[in-house]
Amino acid sequence: MTPSTAVASCVLLGLSGFAVAADRHTLTIASTCMSCHGPDGRSLGEIPRLTGLSKAEFVRAMHDFRSGSRRATIMRRQASGYTDAEIDALGDYFGNLK
Repeated sequence: MTPSTAVASCVLLGLSGFAVAADRHTLTIASTCMSCHGPDGRSLGEIPRLTGLSKAEFVRAMHDFRSGSRRATIMRRQASGYTDAEIDALGDYFGNLK
């Protein structure tokens, strides 16, 4: 193995670990949503379902909660705690659940 191949392999290995960590992080923060919105976001009660929302709908709602343009006590606090990247990742996660 040449030195450049070894370096490239280490870089790719490091990046693959980062992707796995990001997925775990998304699953962890998604689990906080499930305490109110039900397992995998499939609420059976009055709280809206997250499963079935498109990524765009989810992201828009979270930004609206965070800005206060969509009124909600708990969701404003929740949305304020997430970065734009986390909201995007959550939108992907719930948008891909069927």
